[in-house]
Amino acid sequence: MDVDLTWLANKIEDTSAEGIAASVNRLIRAGELAVGGKLPTVRALAREIGVSPTTVSESWRSLTRIGAIETRGRNGTFVTGGQRRAEPARFWRLAGATGRFTRDLSAGVPDPELLPPLGPALARVDGQPPLSGYLDTPVLPELERLVRESWRGICEPEELTIVNGSLDGIDRALSQLVALGDRVIVENPTFPPFLDLLDAVGATALPVPMDAEGMRPDALRSVLAEGPIALLMQPRAQNPTGTSTSAARIVELGALLAEAPDVVVIEDDHVGDVAVAPPVSLASALPERVVRIQSFSKSHGPDLRLAALGGPSRLVGPLIARRHLGAAWSSRLLQEILVGMLTDPGSVAAVARARAVYAQRREALRAALDARGVKSIGADGINLWVEVEREREALVVLAAQGIGAAPGSPFLVRSTGTNHLRVTTAVLPLSEVDDVADALAEAARPYPRYTPNAM
Repeated sequence: MDVDLTWLANKIEDTSAEGIAASVNRLIRAGELAVGGKLPTVRALAREIGVSPTTVSESWRSLTRIGAIETRGRNGTFVTGGQRRAEPARFWRLAGATGRFTRDLSAGVPDPELLPPLGPALARVDGQPPLSGYLDTPVLPELERLVRESWRGICEPEELTIVNGSLDGIDRALSQLVALGDRVIVENPTFPPFLDLLDAVGATALPVPMDAEGMRPDALRSVLAEGPIALLMQPRAQNPTGTSTSAARIVELGALLAEAPDVVVIEDDHVGDVAVAPPVSLASALPERVVRIQSFSKSHGPDLRLAALGGPSRLVGPLIARRHLGAAWSSRLLQEILVGMLTDPGSVAAVARARAVYAQRREALRAALDARGVKSIGADGINLWVEVEREREALVVLAAQGIGAAPGSPFLVRSTGTNHLRVTTAVLPLSEVDDVADALAEAARPYPRYTPNAM
């Protein structure tokens, strides 16, 4: 059945791309647009409501991403009604091949040998009664004190909570703040699960290219004109480029965002204490609009599944309240262990050693690649962003030598004009740097296309 054009146009009050998408989605969920109904053409609806076809097309793309409608080529566009199951498509492109290589540099994980010892922290809770009261405070007061002390002068949140890792915090923040059709600014390249999460809520990613100091201000100014509601960034040891935003760049970006009062900033300090660069935050300029997340996975252990999340009450308060209807809190037992690791001198020294070793390994491979004429970026953190002529061929060449790397394309919202691989240096012993650099140099160079001999 064809959907009546005039009826649908009258149901759309907000004729922005986001407004059209939201209106149509509400009609579908309310049953007013029946599954199987054929929607008007893009041009017909655009003409009826007085907007450009591009605006309607953008709305249709948002609805298609969440599975509310589908396009069947020349047959038209139809209501499907089912919300598409959230699939970590980009993430699985990174994770699908891990563990298959003699030297796996694809996973973006810390070196288990460099994590702080658990013994002293476990001794802290040995024999203690379970810390599992349902009405106890969600955050151990001592852990909150330690986090606030470490954030002093960077970000001083009105409210602070502990979540199950940085992606859990980002997921909760996006679910709270972002709706179907909204636009969210991201770095380009960026961490692929960020893009999967935006797809899951039906938001559009607005990419901003980077330079050695962080997001480029000229590019940020341009996308701010498109009406975004949020900015999602990694201010330190950005994954995959290793870029840490400079203090001067924070000032520039803060000045631009001050002129866009509707934009909320979500910062993911995913590397935390093993980053070389000092922490920075846009909260220094926009304290009422920044949600800051610091993960302890890279520094203290991925299986702790803990990250601190803080910001203004108007943003963090609803997130905490909503969480009370579900998980309610992150394990206080794990929080107690983290307190032990943050206060034990041996653990503190282990984190400092890991920071130095990661920097040494990263710089050693970067220098070796540079000596072989291979371009790479990676000033901080545990990864290098390595330029190659062709991504697929490069991965195959490395795999033939037992080396795994992550493809660069899942990290991109928009092509940068060059191809890359992300190479995790955290687990690369110095004794293997030259061999890996040789393999990467071979993989990076252009190969002639294979053409079968004509017989």
